[in-house]
Amino acid sequence: MKRRSATHAQALLIGGRAGVGKSTVGWEVSARLRAAEVAHAVIEGDFMGQVHPAPEGDPHRASVTERNLRAVWGNYVELGYRRLVYTNTVSVLAESASLFERAMGADVRLVRVLLTATDETTARRLKGREIGSELEHELKNSAYKARLLDERAPADTVRVATDDRAVIDIAREIVAATGWLAAEP
Repeated sequence: MKRRSATHAQALLIGGRAGVGKSTVGWEVSARLRAAEVAHAVIEGDFMGQVHPAPEGDPHRASVTERNLRAVWGNYVELGYRRLVYTNTVSVLAESASLFERAMGADVRLVRVLLTATDETTARRLKGREIGSELEHELKNSAYKARLLDERAPADTVRVATDDRAVIDIAREIVAATGWLAAEP
């Protein structure tokens, strides 16, 4: 792969409440991009700040997340990548833009996609995956985050419902929103 500069980085931010399908959709988006031979990297944002205890002065682990994103993205840039698929609950919020600008460059182009689903759908999905002690916490937190995201997602955020839809169809809609299948520059 030919090396490219860090400029003109593009990030597809897939956000949404717990149980909405971010990871599943993110991997299907990646599969569609691979099939079209579109170079990209994928990062599960939840893992970028997963430390305990939180560093002193950083209760939400934002500095850890930023440091890790900057380091991982830097490695991808050295290998020539300039497109990122990033999944994380609140990544679509306006205040997250500065994190991506600092980690990926001030001229990064952000495409925000907010996945949505009903309480019933997300509860069913969470009950299927949370087999440990976190189910009740995840259910409450998911409902809270759904309200927060609905109220605070920027106007340019593409909202995509995931209830009773095939992952392939959801991913097709999201990839179309990126414009990444258009002719390469």
